[in-house]
Amino acid sequence: MEAKLPYYMVYPMPFIYDDERLEQRDYEYMRSLYPDAAKRILPYVEEECDRSEGPCSMMYDEYPDRLQLRLMGNRIYGKVMDNERRFLENEGNEEAAGVEGQHRRKEPQNWLRDLIDVMLYQELYRRRSENRRMRQKYY
Repeated sequence: MEAKLPYYMVYPMPFIYDDERLEQRDYEYMRSLYPDAAKRILPYVEEECDRSEGPCSMMYDEYPDRLQLRLMGNRIYGKVMDNERRFLENEGNEEAAGVEGQHRRKEPQNWLRDLIDVMLYQELYRRRSENRRMRQKYY
C-alpha cells in the first residue's frame, strides 16, 4: 500500500517562490557591501536601465549590441561626471597619491569607466534573468 505524501510534498510550487525571495535577499545584501564609489554610481546605472527597458528593448536581445552597451555606459559616465565630480576626484587622488609619476594622474577616471561597465553588465544580467524567469511557464 502506498503511503500518503505530506501536504508540502504534494504541492511543491510555493517553494519556487521561496527560492526567488532568497536570491533577492542575497542580491540586496551583496549590494550593501559595495564600496562607496559603487554605491554612488548604482542609482545612475539603474536609472539608465529603467529608461531603456521595454518589451522590445535591446537589453533582452539574445546578443545585445556592443555599440549600444557602450553608448549606455557613456551616458552613465557623463551623468556621473556631471553630478559626482568632486567625490570621484577625491577617490582618484587618494589612489594616485601613492603612485610615482604624472602619467597616473592624467587619466584618473579609467577605473571609473571600467566600474560603470561592470555594474551596467551586472544589472543587465539581473534584469534579463528576471525577465526570463517571469516568462517561464509552469505546467
